[in-house]
Amino acid sequence: MPPLSSYRPTEPPDSPVNDSDSDVDLDLQELDPDTSSHVQASRLLGHSYSSEQRVPRIALRNIRMGGLRRSGNRGRGYGELGLNRDGNGDAVGLLEDDAQGQRYSDGSGNAGDEAPLLNEYAPRPQRRPSAGERLQGLAHIGSSLRLPSFMSSGTGTNRQDDDGIVDNKEDDPSTSRIIAVGSPQPTRYPPNLVSNAKYTPFTFLPITLYNEFSFFFNMYFLLVALSQAIPVLRIGYLSTYIAPLAFVLAITMGKEAYDDIERRRRDNEANSEEYIVLDFGEPGYRGTALRPSRKLMSSSLRSKDRQSLARRDRLSDIQEEEEQAEGQGRGQPSSLVQETKKKSRDLKVGDVLKLSKGQRVPADVVILKCSTPEVAQAQIRVSENTELEPTLVDAFEVDADQGSSSTGKGKEPESDGSHVSEGASSGETFIRTDQLDGETDWKLRLASVLTQTLPVEEFVRIRVTGGKPDKKVNEFVGKVEVMATKNDALNSRSDESSISESRRSAPLSIDNTAWANTVIASQATTMAVIVYTGPQTRSALSTSLSRSKTGLLEYEINSLTKILCALTLALSVVLVALEGFGNTEGNIWYVKIMRFLVLFSTIVPISLRVNLDLGKSVYSWFIQRDPGIPGAVVRTSTIPEDLGRIEYLLSDKTGTLTQNEMEMKKIHVGTVSYANEAMDEVVAYIRHGFAGTTGESVLVTPSSSYNTTAGVTATRTRREIGSRVRDVVLALALCHNVTPTVEEENGQTITSYQASSPDEIAIVRWTESVGLRLAYRDRKSMILESTESGKVVVRVQILDIFPFTSDGKRMGIIVQFQERLKPSGGSDNGEMWFYQKGADTVMGSIVAANDWLDEETANMAREGLRTLVVGRKKLSYEQYRDFSTSYQEASLAISGRDAKMQRVIAEFLEHDLELLGVTGVEDKLQRDVKPSLELLRNAGIKIWMLTGDKVETARCVAVSSKLVARGQYIYTVAKLKHKDNAQDHLDFLRSKTDSCLLIDGESLTLYLTHFGVDFISVAVRLPTVIACRCSPTQKADIAKLIKEFTKKRVCCIGDGGNDVSMIQAADVGVGIVGKEGRQASLAADFSIEQFCHLTKLLVWHGRNSYKRSAKLAQFVIHRGLIIAVCQTMYSIAIKFEPEGLYKDWLLVGYATVYTAAPVLSLVLDKDVDENLANLYPELYKELTSGRSLSYRTFFVWVFVSIYQGGMIQGLSQILTEVDGPRMVAVSYTVLVLNELLMVAIEITTWHPVMIMCIIGTFLFYVGSMPFLGGYYDLDFLLTWGFIWRVLAIGSISLIPPYAGKLIRRAMKPPSYRKVQGI
Repeated sequence: MPPLSSYRPTEPPDSPVNDSDSDVDLDLQELDPDTSSHVQASRLLGHSYSSEQRVPRIALRNIRMGGLRRSGNRGRGYGELGLNRDGNGDAVGLLEDDAQGQRYSDGSGNAGDEAPLLNEYAPRPQRRPSAGERLQGLAHIGSSLRLPSFMSSGTGTNRQDDDGIVDNKEDDPSTSRIIAVGSPQPTRYPPNLVSNAKYTPFTFLPITLYNEFSFFFNMYFLLVALSQAIPVLRIGYLSTYIAPLAFVLAITMGKEAYDDIERRRRDNEANSEEYIVLDFGEPGYRGTALRPSRKLMSSSLRSKDRQSLARRDRLSDIQEEEEQAEGQGRGQPSSLVQETKKKSRDLKVGDVLKLSKGQRVPADVVILKCSTPEVAQAQIRVSENTELEPTLVDAFEVDADQGSSSTGKGKEPESDGSHVSEGASSGETFIRTDQLDGETDWKLRLASVLTQTLPVEEFVRIRVTGGKPDKKVNEFVGKVEVMATKNDALNSRSDESSISESRRSAPLSIDNTAWANTVIASQATTMAVIVYTGPQTRSALSTSLSRSKTGLLEYEINSLTKILCALTLALSVVLVALEGFGNTEGNIWYVKIMRFLVLFSTIVPISLRVNLDLGKSVYSWFIQRDPGIPGAVVRTSTIPEDLGRIEYLLSDKTGTLTQNEMEMKKIHVGTVSYANEAMDEVVAYIRHGFAGTTGESVLVTPSSSYNTTAGVTATRTRREIGSRVRDVVLALALCHNVTPTVEEENGQTITSYQASSPDEIAIVRWTESVGLRLAYRDRKSMILESTESGKVVVRVQILDIFPFTSDGKRMGIIVQFQERLKPSGGSDNGEMWFYQKGADTVMGSIVAANDWLDEETANMAREGLRTLVVGRKKLSYEQYRDFSTSYQEASLAISGRDAKMQRVIAEFLEHDLELLGVTGVEDKLQRDVKPSLELLRNAGIKIWMLTGDKVETARCVAVSSKLVARGQYIYTVAKLKHKDNAQDHLDFLRSKTDSCLLIDGESLTLYLTHFGVDFISVAVRLPTVIACRCSPTQKADIAKLIKEFTKKRVCCIGDGGNDVSMIQAADVGVGIVGKEGRQASLAADFSIEQFCHLTKLLVWHGRNSYKRSAKLAQFVIHRGLIIAVCQTMYSIAIKFEPEGLYKDWLLVGYATVYTAAPVLSLVLDKDVDENLANLYPELYKELTSGRSLSYRTFFVWVFVSIYQGGMIQGLSQILTEVDGPRMVAVSYTVLVLNELLMVAIEITTWHPVMIMCIIGTFLFYVGSMPFLGGYYDLDFLLTWGFIWRVLAIGSISLIPPYAGKLIRRAMKPPSYRKVQGI
């Protein structure tokens, strides 16, 4: 190749020099370094030139569009141009960046990149520049211009966007990170650890102690215990007051520690997941490897044999020449590559991961290379022997070059080798992001063409620049550079002037990344470099920190203890006042008050916390060992009672209500509908329709006559239906973006499909099930086989594809059918058809007039099916040529390009389509979702569905899951950008409170920002709210708003990483163990395996936990109050002296061994059995009002305690003595027996443990009496006088409360008694 002249533009091979719109339309002055150097200097100093001052720019549009005119490219946007070649060259700087919509009319930008273009390889005289390098140099003039200034090494301070707005945030160089691939980083980045722990070893004690003493009664007891250090206030043993408090704190903190250790253990499982990492050693150490190394061969080296078969197009010729030149100039590879295994926690920024299908991405990565598995490539090679017809676009290109409009002779038929190379190393992979953003569609991700074609050994020359860590999961701006050597890549501080001229760079966007907790969905092996780790990943930044949760019952009991404390203080003051405030015997009045406060401290029972915490542990044990909810885990054991108080349930959709598995359920072809068993008829029609070809080499086209098998007489109607069925199945088998892949499992070859939409995969699977299999597909062609015979029945050339967009809600494809297996020579022989499928809302106006479409789509929508309308249109050669010319002109437009392209499609294609049919796809629901939602709704719980998925998808799932009742009006608010008419929507909803609200994320943001309180006040009154396109932060904000506005308990349930923030913001967070990730279940308070388990968790366990704890709390308060009343009676009798009635062991024993077990056994009580609880979910509804523990029930227990305490102590003093061991013996014995019998009275359903506790405690007390000689008169205990006094006083104490309970139950029976009687 001749050397490069300084002022002569490069002409690519086959370039038509006379074509005014060709790739070589360059101004010679553009390449002059002298004329452009002053521009470079001025740009670097931040100066800008007016358009008059600028020197002429290179017509970059021509470079961009050069590839668009080549065969097979016409239907694609700029971003796809380089992707149909094995080695796309380095023009990706232009091509990929255009995919983001950043297009420049004149290619203006930093002219400094132009100078190295001329003497690009001057420092290396031993190597001649290749044409590929020259073309790549031109490409980078454009590519580097579109990067934000924070990624360039220049000194510019401000980045100016297209609208002229200056953004100062992104330009700070300290916020970007430069990563040398495969090498240790000079900057220290956080470790790649997942952590859901609430505490560290240093923060555990301070935080737990603060949480404990923030409760009033713990602080109260701390003060009481500390008062015993003052001699004048001391009453009895110091340990009597210190030990219970220490015991309570030990139990509570022990539970918190256990919960957190369990969280850490589960985090450790995730952090220990192993990944394959590429280890780049020095090439000189090849013989000294410690372990057997597996040298990786890049796809560009592997595909040499394939490339020899392929017809090279323009860029691939240049690319190969460049690779050969590079190989000659470099004596050895830059590194020796070995595969090592690393745990997730040991991964570091800069490590290169080798990921395969089904693997979770452990950190935020930039994709460097994707290669298809060998088994898939082998199958592709099989297809190489078959020739394809020349594409129509080739014919157009020849026409354009010759300046004629005549057709009939195309180019030489090309072999399939070109598309083989495409498939082998196209740099594509699909990822699933439902764990990150809740979207069900797979996302296409691309390796930068700069790195895709680079051998793996040369990865150490790559340098990746990225912005600061950010929580925006749909945005990323960066660049990738391939340096001359590894040392250049490590030298991040080199400036523009000192960088080697051979550096190549390309922009990076969101399309080149995979964030943590996404899952690789393709068969391709994906190599990616880690950019962000641990707490800096998008997933972690979108997640709020864990917080300690406290149950509503705790707060209610806290307020009750304040009342009790006020009662204690009032009682102390009254007793001192009755005696008079005068000083007596050295005791000052306020000292007496303090001593009374200590004496009455039992009114605020310290044992309340112990009993409640032990109860919570029992409830957790029940939940985890319930066979009805296998796999349930309680991660936060402090809030099981809140499960019984839920009023709002916020649920995710994907993976929670649905399985994210699509299934084609129904197809309607105008006169007849097929579903379930009727699909067998479709199979028969397809078998006949594709079996009637007259010869082995003849293929089926839409114009082929529908044949019936010999000997079968078919009516005309049946033939028509058969023809329609064949046409719609053929349309569905062709109109999609699905690619088949082949993999080997257990020695068997299995075909799987990959596409961005699971709906499309479901439809293609259905066409296979009825007899038409997608056998092969690349960017230019598709082959369909009969599943019965295995023969090729349809072969088409893909002329244009119009992909699905959320705005357009439809996708289309133009194909040219091949009539024979071997082409006949002409490019205009095959029929051309435009197929389109889309939502009924947009397709209704595109298809020809009909009388059944609206009715059928409405019927399917009512069943919760996702409907797609399918249509087609035959195109003549002239029609397609006119369309193609107009479409290309529109695609060259600088402003409003997308709108102009869409107008051309609408004008030429999207009208009067033949309506073929309607399909109904079902998003499979999780097991028993419908009855579960109905039961929860009957239990008084309002259910909201918050999803990151599309509006249509959410609507279908809401209907199919019966979240929205049949016939219920769904009011949709979408794409609300201005707040002018926002209030109108709210006014409508206020007047129609029985409707369901469906709102998208954009509108939700507007409402939450400007009308937060108004919106939530309306929304909480609606039975159901569905929010779509929600970000993780929005989900959490909604949960917080409902909590703050309603003061009700909110439960959030989800299964993905995008649900973690919502789960942690809720009062009760429930995580479902998902197929792909356990992030939600790890961060949740309760983890279950199925959504249907939630009903049992709430309606059964939640209800029981709350009712038991409410009864337990009131009983413990009663136990403390009754002894305080006895103390009060005693103090009055001994002339208001603050002396203790029961001292030391009697006081400690009463709250522990003598009453604790029977009282605690109340946690086993239940008022109804599980079947009744599920049969009558209304029983759950009454709990939400909090009647089980309210001020009314509390004061009822206070009066019972005062009555019983007064009777026990008063009668004991009257019947024995005012002060003495006999009175203490009678009083204390009656007190213990009273508590045991009160427990027996309160029990609804007896349990063997309860009987054992009551009888065992009684026997223990009787057995301990001989050892209480220090407090009792033991001789008196053996007399009848002691026994009759105990029986008499006990009867007077117990009979009236029990009688009152019986009368109340007869007059106004509780709900559970009513259902038991049915």
